[in-house]
Amino acid sequence: MRARQRGIALLTAIILVAVAAIVATSIAWQSQLLARRGIAVFTVAQSVAFAQGAEAMAAYALRDNRQRNPQIVSTNQTWAKPYGPVEMDNGVVLEASLEDQQGKFNLNSVVMPSPTSGGGQGVPGGAPAGAPVVLVENKDAVAQFVALLTQLKIDPEFAARLVDWIDTDDQATFPGGAEDSYYLAQQPPRRTPNMPLTSVSELLAMGMDRASYDRLAPLVTALPPDTKLNICTAPGEVLDAFAGQSSYAMAADQTKAQRQQFNCYPDKTTFLNSISPSQKAYVQNHIGTDSHYFRLRTWITIGTTRFTLYSLINQDSSGQIRPILRTFGTE
Repeated sequence: MRARQRGIALLTAIILVAVAAIVATSIAWQSQLLARRGIAVFTVAQSVAFAQGAEAMAAYALRDNRQRNPQIVSTNQTWAKPYGPVEMDNGVVLEASLEDQQGKFNLNSVVMPSPTSGGGQGVPGGAPAGAPVVLVENKDAVAQFVALLTQLKIDPEFAARLVDWIDTDDQATFPGGAEDSYYLAQQPPRRTPNMPLTSVSELLAMGMDRASYDRLAPLVTALPPDTKLNICTAPGEVLDAFAGQSSYAMAADQTKAQRQQFNCYPDKTTFLNSISPSQKAYVQNHIGTDSHYFRLRTWITIGTTRFTLYSLINQDSSGQIRPILRTFGTE
């Protein structure tokens, strides 16, 4: 009897020791997870703080450039030079670069406010104040986008699909367009936003394949529809799309060299002289030599962890600067 009692006591002790070991292991594991979670939260907060510091430095560079060059923004100016890598703190390295967004083709330019809607206020026969803005196809800009797609060997029917993605109506453009009836049949189903793009990555939601997107993305942007192209920073492919020719892209090295030598290349007069008379009136009203939208790309390395922040920065006509869009990790 006593032997049986001793056996039961021993078994109970073993069970208690096992339970205590499990509890201790669980507590240690939870403590380790909490510590790692705390480190991760602190690291993210630290990276955001340094990224905001990079935005402040970018603002200073852009403000200084506006004072020195009030009429021209070009790639041979100080703002266009990359910053870093610089060790900002123990184990924290910062790199940053600014990119002129107005030197790219604006995807939102393929639409314009209808003269008979709220966007046509002040136009004879236009809608009264307060009327909703109706977005319709801008045929001149669509022709330019088709030319750009053709240069890059991308299906030009994506121009029609882009128009339908943004315009206000629900009638698919023929040929190549797509409205809700098309996208609701996709996986996952979706609808057209019927408003200007906020990110060029929306092209992927329209069905553009990744290879085509990777070729196009560096040359396009998503800005307000009436934003002018800065010909001083635009790549050759975009200049050719506006001019209706293929000379600037073929002489990319020459264009780069000229831009290091001159404050703006091509100058506005030279560029307009290369355009056919039928396109000159439209192009003249949609190009310029300065910029108000820039993208700041910031890399922060903390130990072995690397963060990337993309900031869309607006500099208004008075010189005031503010970030209007931030994204982590993706453009």
